[in-house]
Amino acid sequence: MTKLNATITAVGGYVPEHILSNKDLETMVETNDEWIVSRTGIKERRILKGEGLGSSFLAINAAKDLLAKKNVDPKTIDLVIVATATPDMQGASTASYTASKIGAINAFSFDMDAACSSFLFGMSVAARYIESGIYKKVLLIGADKNSSMIDYTDRATCIIFGDGAGAVLFEPNTEGLGMQDEILKTDGSGREFLGVKSGGSCHPTNEHAIKNKQQFIKQDGKTVFKNAVFNMADVSTKILKRNNLKKEDVQWLAVHQANQRIIDATANRIELSSDQVMLNIEKYGNTTSATIPLLLYDYESKLKKGDNIIFAAFGGGFSWGSIYFKWSYNNN
Repeated sequence: MTKLNATITAVGGYVPEHILSNKDLETMVETNDEWIVSRTGIKERRILKGEGLGSSFLAINAAKDLLAKKNVDPKTIDLVIVATATPDMQGASTASYTASKIGAINAFSFDMDAACSSFLFGMSVAARYIESGIYKKVLLIGADKNSSMIDYTDRATCIIFGDGAGAVLFEPNTEGLGMQDEILKTDGSGREFLGVKSGGSCHPTNEHAIKNKQQFIKQDGKTVFKNAVFNMADVSTKILKRNNLKKEDVQWLAVHQANQRIIDATANRIELSSDQVMLNIEKYGNTTSATIPLLLYDYESKLKKGDNIIFAAFGGGFSWGSIYFKWSYNNN
């Protein structure tokens, strides 16, 4: 019996029109372009403007881009997963609204939240549905309106995050392409170092929370940095070793775009050169669940059938992991 793999057959993306540059931030907080670039690698980020527009708006537009490029009938989609840390609202699925708005009327849908690892974990889930043989088309979208949880007087966080969305379509493959292996991890003791305190069931939003700005994201930068560097490099090294891959066997490293120094440290640990590393942090910043699919969106024209890609991510929770993937098509 031929082994059934899950692979990506199409990619879409969307970023808002409004650009928030480092020069703009210089007028908002005590910072400057040189300081931001040297510490993060970020030059600008996109911000979603408009009353009542949330992560679903980003997800819908990324999905529509994919559907148009691939000429996919949304009615043929079996499942829509939206990986997001910033859902439109509590108690209602962003994915279900997204599916309805793109015309995926025959799909079931749900959200996934593992912070910046959401899309990576979503790849694993999407693959399992395809490999079951029951589902033929799974649309996985990473979308986050991070500006909704940013205090633009806090220079530690406002320089980092941007808004955006990327989408991929998973379908069956019998050529041995697509998902090959994965190592996914979590450590709940890390949640105190990165997150939004107010708004969840432990600390509902109230007057006290708003007064103390608990509705905004906070992070212990040094702790997060140290854990991100070690853990992403660790699982990436292990997945290479487990699959007998040498550095010259890897065409691309697609790592979560959180910080240029973290990206460089991960690449250096597994001894990859800069031309093997996908990079777009300078123009989008950290878009949380959207960083990895936006990398694929920007690099799709450079990807070749059979390319070995190592995906890696680290996020709040803590959550992290690595996936070994064989690309399945040429974008001619």
